[in-house]
Amino acid sequence: MKTLTISDETYEKIKGQIKEDTKKIEIKNIDGDVIYTSSKPTLKEAVEEAVGCKANLYGADLYKADLSEANLSEADLYGANLCGADLYGANLCGADLREANLSKADLREADLSKANLSEANLSEADLYGAKFYGQGGEQKLTKKQVPEFLEALGFEII
Repeated sequence: MKTLTISDETYEKIKGQIKEDTKKIEIKNIDGDVIYTSSKPTLKEAVEEAVGCKANLYGADLYKADLSEANLSEADLYGANLCGADLYGANLCGADLREANLSKADLREADLSKANLSEANLSEADLYGAKFYGQGGEQKLTKKQVPEFLEALGFEII
């Protein structure tokens, strides 16, 4: 590769003819099909952009993705692969996580209030400090509700 040096004046004259090389981030589903394309610099920002656009991220493959502190409120992540993802402090309030694979995910301090976790895989997920509020999103679970809640998440209480 050779380098060409030009003056600022020449650059200003020809800059409209220079094509910027912008990298695109593609979010793919589990089958490898592209479901969202973004010009954001990081995967986290691309996912936040997709969520903000109300994009359907059904079955998104976000294996080991760094989504810490991401705003994924109301995200459509039905059936998504979030195995090993870093979701520390993420806002997942109202997210659709039905049948999502959250095994080994870091969900510490994440806000999961009003999130739909039906049939989600939470095996070995770190849920320390995660917020799970009862119906309405403002009331904490009562002691009596905890066993039913854990069973609904697929935990076996012995």
